[in-house]
Amino acid sequence: MTRGPRERMVYSAAQLIRTQGVSGTGMREVVEHASAPRGSLQHYFPGGKDQLVREALAWSGEFAAGRVRRYAAAAPTPAGLFAGMVAQWRDQFRDEGFAAGCPFVATTADVVAGNEKLRQAVCAGFETWLRPVEESLREMGVPEARCRSLAMVMISALEGAIVMARAQEDVAPLDAVVAELGPVLDAARE
Repeated sequence: MTRGPRERMVYSAAQLIRTQGVSGTGMREVVEHASAPRGSLQHYFPGGKDQLVREALAWSGEFAAGRVRRYAAAAPTPAGLFAGMVAQWRDQFRDEGFAAGCPFVATTADVVAGNEKLRQAVCAGFETWLRPVEESLREMGVPEARCRSLAMVMISALEGAIVMARAQEDVAPLDAVVAELGPVLDAARE
């Protein structure tokens, strides 16, 4: 699928934020990473860097949600779904190293305390990611009353394990959350 310059810049911003944070990601760098024309930033993002970052976070939420749907289709159990979510990160760290993390965590740590619009964008991105996890758990037989909280636990555990894995440059935290949380998730089914 061919992406136009606008889509390439949104994607590039998401990728750069994953490694450098929002403050460390410059607009010129995004244009260069995206191989986009120089004047395209003002054209496509008249709201400047904040608009581009918000759109990159929205893209990231949709990307994560799409992955959840694929993992759920391949895994009939909550533990299997969670293992698929974690495996993507384990594979990425082993193949590419530990430089890139989640753009939501990077943005939260970097700028949300002083930027309400970006805080809201991170919150919306997490919500986009949470929804298919919650829906998948419901379809797998988890009681309605527990689906939302277990989806939050799954994403929170994954995000914490990602942060620890990057700090330790070791996938052991990812393996630990799968081993420990998997049985709890499967036990939640009716």
